[in-house]
This record gives sequence, structure tokens and C-alpha cells, in this order.
Amino acid sequence: MKTLADELFEEFREHSVSEFFRKNAAMLGYTGKVRSLTTVVHEGVTNSLDACEEAGILPEIKVEIKRVDEDPEHLKVAVEDNGPGIPEKYIPSVFGKMLAGTKLHRLLQQRGQQGIGISGAVMFAQITSGKPALVRTSTGDGKIVEMEVSINVDKNEGEVHSRRLMQGKWKGTRIELELKEVTYQRSRYSPFHYLKMTSIANPHAKIIFEEPDGTKTVFERVVKEVPPPPEPMPLYPKGLMADDLLVLCRNSRSRTVGGVLIGELSRMTKQKVEEVERLSGVRMDKKPQELTWEEAERIIRAFKQMKFMAPSASGLRPIGKEHIEKSLKQMYEPEFVAAVTREPKFYRGGIPFVVEVGMAYGGKAGREEGEGERMELLRFANRAPLIFDQGGCVITSALRDIDWGRYGLDPENSPLTIFVNLCSAYVPYTSAGKQSIAEEPEIYEELRFAVMDVAREVRSYLYRKTKQREREQRAGIFEKFLPIIAKKASSLAEEEPPDIKPVLKKVTGIELERGE
Repeated sequence: MKTLADELFEEFREHSVSEFFRKNAAMLGYTGKVRSLTTVVHEGVTNSLDACEEAGILPEIKVEIKRVDEDPEHLKVAVEDNGPGIPEKYIPSVFGKMLAGTKLHRLLQQRGQQGIGISGAVMFAQITSGKPALVRTSTGDGKIVEMEVSINVDKNEGEVHSRRLMQGKWKGTRIELELKEVTYQRSRYSPFHYLKMTSIANPHAKIIFEEPDGTKTVFERVVKEVPPPPEPMPLYPKGLMADDLLVLCRNSRSRTVGGVLIGELSRMTKQKVEEVERLSGVRMDKKPQELTWEEAERIIRAFKQMKFMAPSASGLRPIGKEHIEKSLKQMYEPEFVAAVTREPKFYRGGIPFVVEVGMAYGGKAGREEGEGERMELLRFANRAPLIFDQGGCVITSALRDIDWGRYGLDPENSPLTIFVNLCSAYVPYTSAGKQSIAEEPEIYEELRFAVMDVAREVRSYLYRKTKQREREQRAGIFEKFLPIIAKKASSLAEEEPPDIKPVLKKVTGIELERGE
């Protein structure tokens, strides 16, 4: 006889991660017709930039959006790069399997970090148009592989529908996705604005964009040096939990727990291992696979009692003050520009991060009239634009709490563009859509300090500008009335009018200032 529980559990099923995201595509950013299109472009471009930079190649990325038929919501998106290409055996996994990639298992600064992005774009194309992705790639060996790939949702695996092998000297990767229920328009949330922001944060990249109406825009590179590739960073002891330690021990090839600590963690030495053993009571010559949960907890408690050097942030690769200023100058032609790259800081006990802020004042900076506040905020994480979910982001929160009046700025009227980039091996995004950063206290404080640093430079510029304008106004008054006074006085004294130029120079200082 069936019990009630038996009946209730008749519908019990296991689901793959692909099935979960197919039903919850909004978690990946696929919500709204404009946002969904921009998200697809974002996933393709970030993959291309990461691949080029890891290979030491100056990126040249082509993005094409074309209409498939008369339906304005039926589009084809293509993203092509000049990167290292993808070995054929990995193509189905790269584009057809979620939580697969080269990034998730390493503490490494890259735009993508979850192994979901481009496969999520393939899935979105699949569920809106029913068409697989067309992938063309070559590693430069003279062979070009073209495949049609889709996701087997039940198995979370890539399925190859067709394969074609061609000969050629081309190297790189191109992916084409056919989409429905998307809309192209030029707005602050469009692919055009996204690529413009990408160009600002990646001055070493050349981006060529073709819109559905055939309009071509080229965002030229400003610098010709490829950023040095980021380096994997070992975990910091004070940032670990018991489960993290058990996973390290389970996957390690070391023969002892002490060997795992020295080999996998930063700032660990033989002397530190001996201190851990003394404080925790756990033998460090024990086999890693035999470590228990209770012993792992004791080791973690020992870490918290110990003193370590600050974590290394040598693997981080910020954009740099000079390159930020060059990008802002090229894009906005401002009256004044300033930027800062702060020293590395740490959150959650040991995850390193760097905050960069740039400001452009005047020229084309700020939003267009009629768009609300003139002050424009450009948010980035590891050089990737964050154009959605602005209200729930720690960057927005930190800027909202700044007293802009202290710096002579008014968000409603100041023609100011603020560039903010958070650089980290692990960015604490609020969701898998990666458009908003969680409010970690250390990140919030560092953002405020960085913004205030640059705002002080803007204030100094505005002060100098005001003083110069006052001097010029005062000089104008003297230049207008002093000759009249001198002429009248000379007439009364029955003398020739004096040369008043030295007097003007002494009183106004305007010529002296211009001479300097």
C-alpha cells in the first residue's frame, strides 16, 4: 500500500544545471528584449578578450548584428576575434556545457569566472530560435573547424549537429547565434553603449561593430601594449573555511596535510606548519584524504590565531592611471581628466582587490541633456562593463554617499563622467548575471576613498578655473575703465596721458599669468 509520502515523491526528479538555467534564464541576465541582446554580446566579447590576453595577443574583435528576416525581433549576432583559437575536442564543452571552462577552479583575475557565460548565450539562442550555435575556430595550424553546437539540457553536454573541416591561414574564433524576442536600439543599455564602455576599459583592444542597418563603428585602440597576463594566486589561510580545506586535501597530490598547506596556501612556511600543529593539535604528517571535518575546523581556528604577512596581490592586473586617462581623453575630449589606481586591499579575510577611478570633466563628458542627472557613472569589474542593475551595486552605493557639494560638483548639472573599475581574482557579484557587485564593507570603503581622491583633483581644477575667470573679469574691467580714468586725469592736470600698460600688468597680473 502506498503511503502519502510515496505519492508525493512520485514526481521527484533530478535536474541538470542546464535545465535549471533554461527555466531561470533571467538569473543570467536574459530578461527584456534589449538587455538579452546586450547580454549575448557581452558574453561573446568577454570570452574573446580573455582568450586574447591570456595568449598575449592584441585583441581585434568584430561584432555584427544583422536582421534575419522582416521580423525586427529576429536577429543574428556574430562575435569574431583574432585569439589563439580553441582545440577541436574542447568546442562542445566550451559552448555546450555549463560550469565548464578554464577559470572556475583558479583564483585568477579574468572577466569570466563561472564557466556559464557563453554557454548561457548558446542556450538563450536555442530556446528562442531553436537553432544551434555556429562556431568557427582555428589554432593557426592551417585547419579551420566549423561546428554547429547546441546544449543537451538533460545531460548538460554539448551536442554537435554538423562538422566541417577547411584549410586556411586564419586564426581565431567566431560564433554566430540566431536570436528571437530581442530588440536592437541605440540606448544606454544597448550593445553600442556596451562596446563603447568596453573600449574605454580596454584601451589595448580594437573593436569593430556593425549594426543591423549597416552602420559601422570602429573603436580604435589607444595603447599598443598587451596587459601582462594575470597570474593564479594561492589561497590565503585566513580566508579559508573548513570545507575549503577539506576540498584542497581531497584533490591534492601531496602526501601530508603539511605539504598541502605549504603547496596550496600563500604565506605558509615550514615554521608556520609547525605552529598550526601546535595550536590545532592536528598532526601535519597525516594523509590529506584522512583529514576529518573536526580536524579541519581546528586548523581553521589555528589560522585565525596566527599572524601572517598580508596576502599577495601580485597576480592582479589593473588598467593603470595613465591608460584610464588616455581612454577618457580620447572618448570625451574633456577640459580636465584625472585618475587613480589605489594600492591593493583585501576582503573576506584574504581576497585581494584593487579599485580604480577616473573622472572626465567638461567636453563631451556627462550624460546628454534631458537624461536626468548630468553626472554619468561607468561601472566595471575586471574591465568588463556593468550596465544593468546599477541600483543594487556597491559602486553606486559608495558614490551615492559622497557629499559632492564639498568638491564643487552637482550631480544634476555637472558635466562629469566617473569611471570605476573593481579588479579582483574573485568579484562578489550579486547574481550569475554579473551586473552588480555585492556590498562588502572593505570594497565599499575603498571605493569611497578612491572617488574622493580623484574628486579632490577635480575640485582643485574647478578652483583654478574660477580664479582664472575672476582674474580675467577683473582685468577686463581695468582694461575698459583705466584708460578713461587716465585720460580724464591727464586732461585735468594738463599733461600727456601716461603709458598705463605697466600699471595694468601690475594691478591685474593677467599678462604675467599668460606669460607663465
